[in-house]
Amino acid sequence: MGAREGDKRTADALPARAGGAAGQTSFLERIVPARHARERKAHGPPAPRSVRDLAKRLPLEREVAQVFLLGFRGTDTSAAIFPRLRRFDLGGIVVVRENYTLPDQLAELAGQARTTAREAGHVPPWVLTAQDGAEFNWLPGLPPSEAPADLDNADAAAAQASETAATLRGLNVTGVLGPVVDVGSQSGSPLGARVYSDEPAEVAGYADAVVRAYRAKRLFGAVKHFPGLGAADQLTEIGPASVGLDLDDLRKRDLIPFRAAFEAGVPAVLLSSGLYAMNDFTRPASLDRSIATGLLRDELGFAGVAITDDLADPAISTSYSVPDAAVMALRAGADMLFISGSPGDQQAAYTAVLRAVERGRLSRRRLDEAVLRDLHAKWDYGLIR
Repeated sequence: MGAREGDKRTADALPARAGGAAGQTSFLERIVPARHARERKAHGPPAPRSVRDLAKRLPLEREVAQVFLLGFRGTDTSAAIFPRLRRFDLGGIVVVRENYTLPDQLAELAGQARTTAREAGHVPPWVLTAQDGAEFNWLPGLPPSEAPADLDNADAAAAQASETAATLRGLNVTGVLGPVVDVGSQSGSPLGARVYSDEPAEVAGYADAVVRAYRAKRLFGAVKHFPGLGAADQLTEIGPASVGLDLDDLRKRDLIPFRAAFEAGVPAVLLSSGLYAMNDFTRPASLDRSIATGLLRDELGFAGVAITDDLADPAISTSYSVPDAAVMALRAGADMLFISGSPGDQQAAYTAVLRAVERGRLSRRRLDEAVLRDLHAKWDYGLIR
């Protein structure tokens, strides 16, 4: 899958991007830190006092709103999301194909989201989208013009990512739910051309290049779909998707690009809605503490923002209500909840999380942790000071 054999620049051929002097250690050794280093990184750098003070000042209702990333209907400032931005201190909004018509329209829509929040005295919201390349872009006609599988090497990926970041930031979009760093399968992946390669080292090089390019242009990104969806039996947008790999298999292939992205400084990760052999296919990854906390935080030491994939997708909604899934995801270790669905489901999820904290089913400490991670990322990317 992806470029022809020998065309792609593998991760082991990227010493300059991976950091450190060439010839001392391999790229893969550098992206698998020692246990003590992982433990230090799990806590992350301390947030600035201004961010910690802001988090402490937020009342419960505003803290709960901060963990939500909401989709919406409409293409202009008459959309119902704008009264909600005035009423609730939402963590962010997600712009999809149905919200987009022209670049100027997008710039006005995204800019007004921030203006509306500011006028209400709220924290600036993320304005996110997904640009997975070519026909997989939620904003058609904007870069990236090529799907990952069609790129020749990591340098081409970096150049395309730089163009994408500059374009989106120029249109008031502050981040993307991407890049896709899943490893493909020789028998094919339901993710298709969104997968760069079926070789873990090649995908690691791609992840490193794209993450660094996004960071250089100050575009927030969330690598997906943790802990790996390339070997799934179907897309989670269609229904429950199973990944028949045990944890050792995931460590040997699917987790390698995520390690590379974490070492490159990616600020966020998108949690998969897939079902995994490691928990006997009992619960989607985004709702499972052993994955969203045990694997992501405790083993890999990731300190950034963990975002759920769309909780309105059939992979979730066939077994759970959106409100129940929202509470479960936060308890599992997610920091932000992406819900594209109806305003009714979104409101019900907000109420469910609020009531769960008030009644002790979700600890205030867990909520505080999630909000602080989000605010820290907003500070890091210039949304707040």
